[in-house]
Amino acid sequence: MAPAATPAKAKMGGGGEGSNKVFQDRRKPAEIRSSNMIAAKAVADAIRTSLGPRGMDKMIQDGKGEVTITNDGATILKQMNVIHPAAKMLVELSKAQDTEAGDGTTSVVVLAGAILEAAEKLLQKGIHPTQIAEGFRSAGLACQEIVRKELATPLDINDIPMVIKCASTSLNSKVVSQQSSLLAPIAQEAVFRVIDPENDTNVDLKDIKVSTVLGGTVEDTELMEGLLLRQRVCAGPKKIEKAKIGLIQFCISPPKTDMDMNIIINDYTQMDRVLKEERNYILNIVKKIKASGCNVLLIQKSILRDALNDLSQHFLDKLKILTIRDVEREDVEFICKSLGCRPIASLDHFTAENLATADLVEEFSASGTKLVKINGSSNPGRTVSILVRGSNKLVLHEAERSLHDALCVVRCLVKERGVIAGGGAPEIELSVRLFQKALELTGIDAYCYKAFAEALEVIPMTLAENAGMPAINTVTQLRKLHADGNKSAGLNIKKGAIANIMDDNVVQPSLVTISAINLATEFVAAILKIDDIVNTVR
Repeated sequence: MAPAATPAKAKMGGGGEGSNKVFQDRRKPAEIRSSNMIAAKAVADAIRTSLGPRGMDKMIQDGKGEVTITNDGATILKQMNVIHPAAKMLVELSKAQDTEAGDGTTSVVVLAGAILEAAEKLLQKGIHPTQIAEGFRSAGLACQEIVRKELATPLDINDIPMVIKCASTSLNSKVVSQQSSLLAPIAQEAVFRVIDPENDTNVDLKDIKVSTVLGGTVEDTELMEGLLLRQRVCAGPKKIEKAKIGLIQFCISPPKTDMDMNIIINDYTQMDRVLKEERNYILNIVKKIKASGCNVLLIQKSILRDALNDLSQHFLDKLKILTIRDVEREDVEFICKSLGCRPIASLDHFTAENLATADLVEEFSASGTKLVKINGSSNPGRTVSILVRGSNKLVLHEAERSLHDALCVVRCLVKERGVIAGGGAPEIELSVRLFQKALELTGIDAYCYKAFAEALEVIPMTLAENAGMPAINTVTQLRKLHADGNKSAGLNIKKGAIANIMDDNVVQPSLVTISAINLATEFVAAILKIDDIVNTVR
């Protein structure tokens, strides 16, 4: 028996040694790291051609056959079918830049791809990934400090022309770049209406409602006075002056039982009685609404039963109450803020104190689409509505996305009041500064600073490539100009030459560049620290 047990023990021992070898295999972390880098760089390379005013657009088709045309990095990545977990991290990176700055979503991905490539070269030299991550973090912080203290020009937020120039720069790379002279002032005016420029340090873009209407051209886009509603009038007159507006969250229709029930009716008298009760129930609600002085009624959309039926529409029409049904739940807060009213949850609370007043409520038509506007609210909140027009769905949705980016740029200027040159000028300046700083350092940090400086040159290099300019000649010429102290030298893509970017009004918020460098550095540090991928059981 004893000799028979020996092979089993030997087998178990061999298995233990084999499992130890798996954990001691030094090639596996390097392979995992390499796999993550390849996946992330593939995604970065896919959208690299979309960077800049001459960047190419992508046509994206979803599973239902819907087509989107855009060169916005966040939109492309959001709709891209990404499987690799590292590539998914790059999609989240673009979303983070979109949330923080709103612009620079393509730049942050391209920059992250270049820094990953620089990290790969350092890994091949035998430098430990953690040391590379720390070195890159240090270089990223140095870049942010240089931008804030030396490159950024303080901005007076009341300098309207400069704010509009920044918004125009973000629109120049979009499909609707030809309309930047119209959309940029709209974005500036919209943001300034919802904030106090002197005191506020942030903007809630939920206070700016952007509605899209198919028809017309982008030139017909306008900033609306008062509140704009996408719903149409379903009962009552189409126009009311000196309006008293009630926003209700209850239904003007017969109540339903809590459980599914069938009521069997045997004769016509019972049928008449049911109809009479239904009629009296609805008439009682409508009379109470009229008694409060309300002449404009907004009804929240209901999912349990019809918020309004034919009979209630008939009574409201007879009493000349302008009625708008199916107000979306997410719009309720915006409407209340715009009109200075409160949503009314039950008939008992439907009193004159809870009503809002306005000078005019009327339905109007825009390219065949019926809309309602409410003007002259007696207690208006800091909200604004923008009506975006477009000749087809593709242009309309791209105009909406571009306007969102322009609004985000103005928000950036409110959050951090500084502007820097565009056209790749800050990246080249930072690259030159980091090269100089690398000469003063010793050890691994010197290598990291130099590699980070080379990676920053990817932005002007890509801008030049996409514009059809000789990339290497352009970047080396820019590097020389910046080394000579010309901080504002950058690429003027429209002229196809190197120019003083500040003089050509190509400016952007400093927060866009600071956020892009910070997020890209953190992303690369996170990728470098991953040495294994573990699949869960579930």
